[in-house]
Amino acid sequence: MTEQAARTALIVGAGSGISASFARALHQDGFRIALAARNIDKLAELAHQTSARTYACDAARIDAVADVFTDLDRNFGHLDVVLYNASARTPGAVTELTPAAVANVLNVSAYGAFLVAQSAAKRMTARGTGAIFFTGASASVKGYANSSAFAMGKFALRGLAQSMARELAPKGVHVAHFVIDGGVRGSRPERVEGPNDTPDKWLDPDAIAQSY
Repeated sequence: MTEQAARTALIVGAGSGISASFARALHQDGFRIALAARNIDKLAELAHQTSARTYACDAARIDAVADVFTDLDRNFGHLDVVLYNASARTPGAVTELTPAAVANVLNVSAYGAFLVAQSAAKRMTARGTGAIFFTGASASVKGYANSSAFAMGKFALRGLAQSMARELAPKGVHVAHFVIDGGVRGSRPERVEGPNDTPDKWLDPDAIAQSY
């Protein structure tokens, strides 16, 4: 198998929407796919479509992330692309949010991103090549009322990406943060298109995946 044919991608926070479209696009381009999520039962169909290896992983746990990368080292040898797509949101007034809920949002959206990106960066810098992507949101650049926890997590994610991009570019590793400025079609079950929706109400995950 050639180096080109053996390209490998890891998607953390895999599910429907952007991550599924990205996985399918990379699979069609010849990548070997690894999918990680807290609940891997939801990944069965996508894993079948992309011949992916799946991992049950809480990205905010050091041991869980380490286990994923150890297995990837053993079974794939190297990583070419990592997408961190995991996030959490707890809407509510800042006076009503519980510290535990806010901590969870920060752990999933930012701390988990650091753990995954650090593990990826160590391996990619050793090879002098690779790409690390982060899925952001409107809240990455603008804080909305009743969305302080989500904004904190996404602002932190953007800061991580910017710092890493400047640090790792000279070492051959490309880092990018994507601001997804709107709702994504198919990303959540409650987002059902209605008869009065305009064609541009929902963002197309397949088009976004091509931008990545």
